[in-house]
Amino acid sequence: MSDKKAVVLLSGGLDSTTCVAIAQDQGFDVYGLSFSYGQRDNNELNASKAVAKARGIIRHEVINIDLRAFGGSALTDDIDVPKGRSEDEMEDEIPVTYVPARNTIFLSFALAFAETIGSNDIFIGVNALDYSGYPDCRPEYIKSFQDMARLATKVGVEGNDGVRINTPLIDLTKAEIIKTGLSLGVDYSMTTSCYDPADDGSACGECDSCLLRLKGFKEAGGKDPIKYRKV
Repeated sequence: MSDKKAVVLLSGGLDSTTCVAIAQDQGFDVYGLSFSYGQRDNNELNASKAVAKARGIIRHEVINIDLRAFGGSALTDDIDVPKGRSEDEMEDEIPVTYVPARNTIFLSFALAFAETIGSNDIFIGVNALDYSGYPDCRPEYIKSFQDMARLATKVGVEGNDGVRINTPLIDLTKAEIIKTGLSLGVDYSMTTSCYDPADDGSACGECDSCLLRLKGFKEAGGKDPIKYRKV
């Protein structure tokens, strides 16, 4: 174990898995944090556990919260997941797959976890380039949360560098993310991105997340190794 510790928000998706690999490549011992938050299925959690094991992270915590109590999202409510949308349509408005305040909730838990293990670093796989529809994926949001974190924590008040919110993917295209991950030995076959997977875990190939993932692999010059119902 090194003296460098980082909490990585790990959904089991392509982006968060790449973040794990980047943090490890930077010399961090990774502590993974995942959430059972009332999402539509268990595929994310299953993938996060597989990634945590395969990447040899130090500790993996799964937090149970129920955002279905509020609903308001196609991922936590009885709302249809949009299918077959163009990129222009995806960027036209905040999509119904946005989960209200999700990243704020997740980062708050990560902040508490980081303090308890003596870490100054949190990694989150937000991306503002290929998918600009989510308000809590923007650079200005991350900066504001980091400013708040330095005011609200013991480590921030005691005068050292405080907490750093690392967003290594924020300005990368999906293709660049995939190329980065592959260069670091990421096995994307164990990840999941689909908003509406089948019971067997196969991706729909039509939701926004699937379409962006497929586009990324095509532009990266590779084939997506996960199973799709429809492509």
